[in-house]
Amino acid sequence: MNTRIEHDTMGEVAVPAERHWGAQTQRSLENFKIGGQRQPREIIAAFAYLKEACARANAAAGKLTEEQAAAVAAVCEEIRAGKWEEEFPLVVWQTGSGTQTNMNVNEVIAHLTGERGVRLHPNDHVNASQSSNDTYPSALHIAAALAVERQVLPAAERLAGAFRSLEEAYPDLIRIGRTHLQDATPLKFAQEVSGWRELVEAPCRMLRASLEELGRLAIGGTAVGTGLNAPRGYDEAVCGELRRLTGFPFRPDGNKFHALTSKDALVFAHGALKALAANLMKIANDIRWEASGPRCGMGELRIPENEPGSSIMPGKVNPTQCEAVTMAAVQVMGNDAAIGFAASQGNFQLNVFLPVSAYNFLLSANLLADAMDSFRTRCVEGIVPDAEKMGENLNSSLMLVTCLTPKIGYERAAACAKKALHEGTTLKEAVLALGLLTAEEFDETVRPEKMV
Repeated sequence: MNTRIEHDTMGEVAVPAERHWGAQTQRSLENFKIGGQRQPREIIAAFAYLKEACARANAAAGKLTEEQAAAVAAVCEEIRAGKWEEEFPLVVWQTGSGTQTNMNVNEVIAHLTGERGVRLHPNDHVNASQSSNDTYPSALHIAAALAVERQVLPAAERLAGAFRSLEEAYPDLIRIGRTHLQDATPLKFAQEVSGWRELVEAPCRMLRASLEELGRLAIGGTAVGTGLNAPRGYDEAVCGELRRLTGFPFRPDGNKFHALTSKDALVFAHGALKALAANLMKIANDIRWEASGPRCGMGELRIPENEPGSSIMPGKVNPTQCEAVTMAAVQVMGNDAAIGFAASQGNFQLNVFLPVSAYNFLLSANLLADAMDSFRTRCVEGIVPDAEKMGENLNSSLMLVTCLTPKIGYERAAACAKKALHEGTTLKEAVLALGLLTAEEFDETVRPEKMV
């Protein structure tokens, strides 16, 4: 392998000749051969937004020339477009402040601008007015906010829309309800689906609320929150550039000592992701239970048949999209534990669990967005209720007795239900055998359409 020699304050390092990173990136690559999980691409894109904004703010403050800032901006735009993905090889499991990733970005930008005739030093120019201690937390918030706004919320809105369409398609279909996994009183199928829709929409409101706090950035705090080496007003200037670049209302955190050491905003936002995951688990379980069968289960829903379900049982088809959603939900719940533990470890002026927090948050966001789109297109949009099976279960349910309580009282109604259950008769037969109502009175009273 052809190499070139790069240097940093610790000495010289051989770097692959074709790569644009420098000595500090190479040291990290060699010192942290752990796991293999690379820094999320969303973090690198967030750094590219941040470095461009910082360069523009530094130019306005007289710390960089307009030519230098423009060169940084041009490279950052290419990084965000994915042109240089192989130049960012560092793993999650590195220094807890993400220093090496910050320097990886600085070195790549400096080398690429140098190839274009603008010589920049990764620390003195690209990292001017910054520290890894305020850039990585800021990039983390940028990546998290944009992932929620651009990935999770749109996917959730599409899924909620699919449920709304299902509601509207079957406005009058009545089915038996179930509580404690036992028969309950009737409801409309559309009412049940409206509950599924709200299970998606409610966490979306929580996620939108979390964006307020994710929009607060640590940038300008530099090493410990004092803003050492950053010009006055630098934090607002950077956030102004970020607002222009992303369209998101980023603003400086008013207390940089909080911003550098606390990850409470991330915990809050991921809590909303966990709430969404929990609700998706419930929806997917409902659907796969109600679609169970085809002949020996509930069988009240028909869902798309996407692939063979067994290597030994011919003709078997399984609710695989539901299973994928529930697995993703389990992973998100595990990620939430990791983020909570990581956030609790902000010692003194810095939290040093930043890369693992970023990795888990962005994994959750990606999983949920992808799972919701897959679930929607390959399951929800193809759901067809089996009206005949729903009607059969509805009419055989003993919990229709509930509507008799105002006429014959709770205890007599319970006696009717128990008699029918123990003797294997219909509810109507039990009521008539006990002489509590006439057939006409029963038919007039027990009408499911009046119970919903």
